[in-house]
Amino acid sequence: MLNLSVILEDSARRYPAKAAFTFMDTTLSFAQVNDAANRVANGLKSIGIEVGDKVALSCPNLPYFPIIYFGILKAGAVVVPLNCLLKKDEIEYHLQDSDAKAYFCFTGPTDFPLGEIGYAAFNAVKGCEHFFMIMHKPGMPSNIEGTRTLSDLMEGQSPLFEMYQSSAEDTCVIIYTSGTTGRPKGAELTHSNLLWNAVLICDLMAGDADDVGLIVLPLFHIFGMTVMMNAGIYKGRSSVLLARFDAEMVFDMMQKHKVTLFAGVPTMYWALLNYTNPKFDYESIAQTLKICCSGGASLPVKVLHDFEKRFNVPIIEGYGMSEGSPVVTFNQLNTVRKRGSIGKEFWGVEVKLVDTDSTEVPVGEKGELLYRGHNVMKGYYKKPDETAKALQNGWMHSGDIATKDEDGFYFIVDRTKDMIIRGGLKIYPREVEELMIKHEAVSLVAIIGIPHEEMGEDVKAFVVLKDGHSVSEADLINWTKEQIASYKYPRHIEFVTALPMSATGKILKRELRK
Repeated sequence: MLNLSVILEDSARRYPAKAAFTFMDTTLSFAQVNDAANRVANGLKSIGIEVGDKVALSCPNLPYFPIIYFGILKAGAVVVPLNCLLKKDEIEYHLQDSDAKAYFCFTGPTDFPLGEIGYAAFNAVKGCEHFFMIMHKPGMPSNIEGTRTLSDLMEGQSPLFEMYQSSAEDTCVIIYTSGTTGRPKGAELTHSNLLWNAVLICDLMAGDADDVGLIVLPLFHIFGMTVMMNAGIYKGRSSVLLARFDAEMVFDMMQKHKVTLFAGVPTMYWALLNYTNPKFDYESIAQTLKICCSGGASLPVKVLHDFEKRFNVPIIEGYGMSEGSPVVTFNQLNTVRKRGSIGKEFWGVEVKLVDTDSTEVPVGEKGELLYRGHNVMKGYYKKPDETAKALQNGWMHSGDIATKDEDGFYFIVDRTKDMIIRGGLKIYPREVEELMIKHEAVSLVAIIGIPHEEMGEDVKAFVVLKDGHSVSEADLINWTKEQIASYKYPRHIEFVTALPMSATGKILKRELRK
């Protein structure tokens, strides 16, 4: 028997008065978070939510998120976290596809009324029976007449609840993939999947209960949920929440709360590296930081090197995906790290690289990364054909191309879908991006393939220049051409002020292709 919410109950027993989550001027102890989650669980049972029912949650990085998340799990239900940037039709799809019985939705800021959008989507889904608005402050009435709030659900409920004893292989969370190849699919992750990941991440990061983690990765995304929230609760460490990434706010929180642990995606490290403000004591921040980790996409080696040099802190880079709960491989602090590598297999996880015939490739050769182990999802919810395609003989097919060196370290080359084929020759965008970011005028770059009548595809670069620097399209093309095989260099360059990014900070190449 296993229910992931045991990590919260255990830390509430061991560290009842210790700060669990801090957001702005609000700090909740582990005991307070646990008591509030129990009230949510009692409230859900009172409205008829049963074991196995799906409950959707749209909430940014606020203390409400872990309270509702663990309240759902304590009741034996399944959490369906939704991206807070989804629009009405997208939310409607997720509620319908997941068979959500209830929906908690944050009211949102004035410029993006998430609550109103969510309520409109809820009303379009007949099977979703209950809607609860999450207001900015407890006790505030809903801004939509006739709708109940989270406070309404919790009012009068007992802070005591006997956690439902789930099976380790019961579905715990249904997390939706980004949907870059069609409509999003719901990956069913078990209590066992998520607990193993949280426990092992704590071991990898070599931290202790005195650490302070800064959570800016969205909690509705598997990276932030597992690596920062669940691992932090399991370890009993304090976490500082930021509702969205902002370089100034990150440094402000690091300095104010003496943050020791930080996790981010590559674009966050790039933004922090390029931000300076005399009001911050960067030397003090660097002395406090003990470890950073990166995932979600490949971290350019130059960004990694420059960040580590500036802040004198190791960035351990890993690799994962929603279907892997998420961690598959990771560099480790107690062994040799290789810059640019995603490290070696996570404990209990097997990895292999195969060609198009599913034959394992030799060391140094490119192949699709496959993995199996305790981290692999049950499957895609209600999608047996998609599940059978992704999971073959127990091996999860990632769609990522990688190589393995003689020391057993893996290196991501690129996504299969991002690979460009120009005149029959394969081009991996990351290789070109890693080169171009070394140019003295280039701050950030994204490479995509564009249609070409003769060659099939051609190479195009979207480039963000550093402040105060300039370079012409012709000069940058020639500079790149001199240092890379002639078929790989970009024939087209578009200078932009910013690149489109997801809520988690990933560069959205599908938007660039449009």
